[in-house]
Formats: sequence, structure tokens, C-alpha cells
Amino acid sequence: MKLLVTGAAGFIGSHYVRSMLAGEYAGCAEADVTVLDKLTYAGRRDNLPADHPRLTFVQGDVCDVELLRELLPGHDAVVHFAAESHVDRSIDAGAAFVTTNVLGTQGLLEACLHGGVSRFVHVSTDEVYGSIASGSWTEEWPLAPNSPYAASKAGSDLIARSYWRTHGLDVSITRCSNNYGPYQHIEKLIPRFVTYLLSGEPVPLYGQGANVREWLHVADHCRAIHLVLTKGQAGEVYNVGGGNEMTNHQITEQLLELCGVGREMIRYVPDRKGHDLRYSLDDSKIHEELGYAPAVSFAEGLAETVAWYRDNPGWWKPLTT
Repeated sequence: MKLLVTGAAGFIGSHYVRSMLAGEYAGCAEADVTVLDKLTYAGRRDNLPADHPRLTFVQGDVCDVELLRELLPGHDAVVHFAAESHVDRSIDAGAAFVTTNVLGTQGLLEACLHGGVSRFVHVSTDEVYGSIASGSWTEEWPLAPNSPYAASKAGSDLIARSYWRTHGLDVSITRCSNNYGPYQHIEKLIPRFVTYLLSGEPVPLYGQGANVREWLHVADHCRAIHLVLTKGQAGEVYNVGGGNEMTNHQITEQLLELCGVGREMIRYVPDRKGHDLRYSLDDSKIHEELGYAPAVSFAEGLAETVAWYRDNPGWWKPLTT
């Protein structure tokens, strides 16, 4: 198998590629991987094994249609991670999110048609569903995004679905809950708070920290994506949840304990505009149809994540300047 993986110098994509090249995914121990990444602030070449013989790295923009049409022929499948993904940044400057997430996805799908690449996995987010007061979203739930980021991802989901329905591309979509783990950019909640605490700074908690999220270790998420790549059905959406709903305040308290500091290190700040209160995924479909189950407990994964940031200041401290 020869895979093109977009955005794979970032957090989730790089974990997927490292795992693939390490032979962790059944049936793909000899897969060749082409990584396409623009190397924006969120992507780093050193997140990937530099000289692996089965890795080809191409620095480029997923919006560069000519590059895509040159690159895609000869690949068996695309796993599409590339996206602008930070809600706060989308509130301040939404145009880049629409350009990369919507137009970039459309151009990539179009290039697949011209390049003879039929299999396509589009990696999305639970944020496309909006906010839910009770119960959990199934894959059939209407999309009601509340931030420019979420709206751009919802748009990309619909574009991906249209290429299945109109052109017959073998497209599957995944929607995951909040990820965490090593190599995550420090703009996201867990690494942001961990690096603040390790630097002796208080953490900025939105509102009263009442927002509820599920948390999914990046290793579990990537295993789910690979199951969808190899066993998922065309035209289908698969939710991938963490099954461990917690408020942001509860997450913060666990991080304080793991970093050995007290509640005086919490600084409450005005809430984000349009901040969704609660996310909750019903992911019974991927469990029942593809046999997926998460393997990393949150307590274990969070402790290991904090330890990684503690042990690797050389990776994250340059991002603070």
C-alpha cells in the first residue's frame, strides 16, 4: 500500500505516520507513506522520523492544486488530516480556516479523481455538531457548528460526502472528541496548561470551567482512523469518542495535581465567544461495525502526557517565544 497523508507533521497526523512506519497497524507493515505538509506554526518536520526509508516528505500546501495533481498518481489512498484547527484563531481570523479546510479538501478530492486514487479518509471533529445539553450525538445528527473553525470542518465534511455521492469516490469520514498526548501544540488546553504550570505560571481557565468535553488519547484516535481506512464503508461517518466526559475545571484540577501545585494557580478569564457548553459522542457504530475500543485509560494517558512535556522542554519551550 502507498498512502498520502496530509498534515502529517502536526500532532495527530505525525502520530499516525510514526505508528504506521513502526509497523503497529496490521497489514501495513511495509506501507510506503508520502507526507504532504505546509509546515505552518503547527507542523514540525522533526515530529517525523527524518530518514525512514518508507517515508517521503513533501513540503506543500493542500490548496496547491497543481502540486496535488502531480503528487497523487500512484497512491492507493489518502488520509486527510491537514486543517486549521484552533477555535480561538478562527474567531480572530476565519478566512484561513475556510480556505484550507473547505477549499483545500475540495481540491484534494478533485485531485484524487484525476489521479485515480479512490480511497479517501477525511478526519473531522465532533465540533461540527454544535453543543448538546443531554444525550449524545449519533452520526445522523444534524450539523450545527458554532465557531468559524467548526463551520469550516462541517463544510469540508459535506464536500467530502458529495464526492462519494456524485463521483463514487470511496470516502469515509471520522469525527473525534478532544485529543491529547505527546507532541500536541501548546495552543490546545492540556499542553497549554501543562507548559504554563511547568513554567510556574497560572493557567487561564475560561469562565468557571464548566464546559464539558470527552478526551481521547491520540494513539486510540489513530487506531480508529486506521480501522476506518481498512474496514470502513464508503459514504459512512464514524464517531470516535473518549467516553469520559469531564468539565474543563475537572481537567485543570487533575493537571494541578500531576504538576504538584495548588488551586491558586488557576486564573479565571472571560469566556470565549460562542463557547459550546457540552460535547458528547455516541460512538457505538465504530465499536459494533469495526470492532474498535479505546485502549488508553485517561488517568494513565494524562499522566504519561504530563511526563512527556516535563521531559521534553526542548520541544515546547521554543513555541512560547
